[in-house]
Amino acid sequence: MKFIALIFRGTVICCLFGVILLHPACRKEAVKTAPLTKVQAVNVIQTTVPIKSEFVGQTYGYKDIPIRARVDGFLTGLHFQEGTFVRQGQLLYTIDPEPFKALEAEAMSGVAEANTMLAKAESDLNRIRPLAEINAVSQSDLDAAVAQYGAAKASLDAAEANLRYARINLGYTNIFSPITGVIGKTEAKTGEYVGRPPNPVVLNTVSIIDTILVQFSITESDYLLLARKTTQKKEPDTVTTGPRTVPVPEQDRIRLILSDGSVFPFSGRFDFVNRQVDPTTGTLLIQVSFPNTDNLLRPGQFARVQIVVEMVEDGLVIPQRSVRELQGLYQVFVVNDTNAIEVRPVKLAAKVGSMFLLYSGLSPKDRIVFEGLNLVRPGQKVDPQMVEVPAELKNF
Repeated sequence: MKFIALIFRGTVICCLFGVILLHPACRKEAVKTAPLTKVQAVNVIQTTVPIKSEFVGQTYGYKDIPIRARVDGFLTGLHFQEGTFVRQGQLLYTIDPEPFKALEAEAMSGVAEANTMLAKAESDLNRIRPLAEINAVSQSDLDAAVAQYGAAKASLDAAEANLRYARINLGYTNIFSPITGVIGKTEAKTGEYVGRPPNPVVLNTVSIIDTILVQFSITESDYLLLARKTTQKKEPDTVTTGPRTVPVPEQDRIRLILSDGSVFPFSGRFDFVNRQVDPTTGTLLIQVSFPNTDNLLRPGQFARVQIVVEMVEDGLVIPQRSVRELQGLYQVFVVNDTNAIEVRPVKLAAKVGSMFLLYSGLSPKDRIVFEGLNLVRPGQKVDPQMVEVPAELKNF
């Protein structure tokens, strides 16, 4: 009986101990609270935003003058180094002059013969005119002498013209640079027959490159947009809703992006807009010019012309990766003051580089999810890790 009593007492003590353990004030929490999801968040950026349009263009020299062989013959000399600067009037090519010297000598002979004929006709006229005055010869003899003199004089004029033409052609055997500029690769070598197709007629090209021209084509809609923005009023935009535009400084309006991605240091200016839209392509040719004092640019390069259409003052921009599109509507995840996720619809104004310019939907103080959009849901508490937007994304 004593043994049974001891067992009963132990059972009661264990039950009492179990009740104490189950009491909230006495038990230790067995399960810890789950940690909050960490997400990267960024602040909405407020800054002046340029709205740009880009077009692919090709560079040309300020003057690109082809060097032509104006007479045909064998090329006997090259008097320049390819790819270097040449001066105006510098001798570039010589063509065999002997055939043209022979033509000059023949023309000189014709002039001498015409002079002789003119002298004889003049002598006959001077002899016949006094005789006609005393009726010693007939009037018809006088008329014939006058006609012969006129014909001889005309023949002399023609012979002299032939001589000038022969000398002009002889002069064309020496080809000089028409301008000061850089000369390219020659299309013909010494000993080659030039000046008559299919042989080379254009021997080379000399270009003035201290100013570079860039030509590009734009669509009709792009032209209308640029024309309106370029000729719009210069006062700041007074619209109170959405982005507020300000005038674009002329030195920042036109830039050239080179093939390596670098920006040409000098700004450009509009030269001309073609008079009509090309009916076959529906595009309009535009030319802009850039100073090229260090001769970095050369004709024939392809580059992107970047035109700032307008400047948005205090615009709000966010990374494109932070925006989610759903059936044509755009949303972002906002981290509110209690670190809870809110879904906020936004209206986009324009794409600027890797960012979006907002029209409405956010304020400068808002925090939005930058990475991990698929890890959050509306109302969820998160642990926001504030980061800076990478510099390459803000390069607009």
